[in-house]
Amino acid sequence: MRSTMIAAVAATLFAATSFAQVNQTLSINKDNRSITVSATDTAFAMADQAVVNIGYQAYGEDEQSAYAEGSRRSNAITDALAAAHVPADSIESQDQNLQPLNEYELKNIPASLKNMKFRITQSWTVRTTPNDAAHVLDIAVKAGANQSGSIGWEMKDPSALEAAASAKALSHAQAIAARMAEGLHIKVGSLLYASNQPQEAVVRPMMAMRAMAAPMAKDVRPLSISNRRVERSSTVFAIFAIE
Repeated sequence: MRSTMIAAVAATLFAATSFAQVNQTLSINKDNRSITVSATDTAFAMADQAVVNIGYQAYGEDEQSAYAEGSRRSNAITDALAAAHVPADSIESQDQNLQPLNEYELKNIPASLKNMKFRITQSWTVRTTPNDAAHVLDIAVKAGANQSGSIGWEMKDPSALEAAASAKALSHAQAIAARMAEGLHIKVGSLLYASNQPQEAVVRPMMAMRAMAAPMAKDVRPLSISNRRVERSSTVFAIFAIE
């Protein structure tokens, strides 16, 4: 009798693999008469926030001239964003660095920069709406941000998407348990226990632009940038009673 039940369980497990993106385990307990199932599922939504990465790279013949050029670009970029009414609290500094070029860089530097000995870099992130991402990027690049372009797409409140993923995973777990029970000629009862483990959000950044030697023409139209969808995955562990 025990061997027959094990065979039936194995057959039901094989049939249940047709459910997409579901990872499952099954156990039958004679004492508490329960079925244990785990399932993973994913929910999607269009991003409602864009994180635009902007920055510049500049050179100088000495430390002072590199810093002066960095100061000019830095203030030109932030002044341009302020003039476009980009909120100051949406702009966050990420990195700034002034350093001499190493021996390899000095040997392989482009001819147009052959006298340069120091490099200065600086970067920021700007949080904005998906519709304004291209506009923010355009303003920064035209102001001298020659190391810009990566955009992170995210939800302002990710909890709703996480809840949707958990609900889908639980629904799949219930469907799997019902199919298993059908194969064993039993009936699934109420949910006894459930826990979920949200997965890390999938980040889909755009490629960053390479450094541009010449300033961008002011009359060039912004890039055509489309919103991206955000996904969240959740794994649910559920225990159902057997009636």
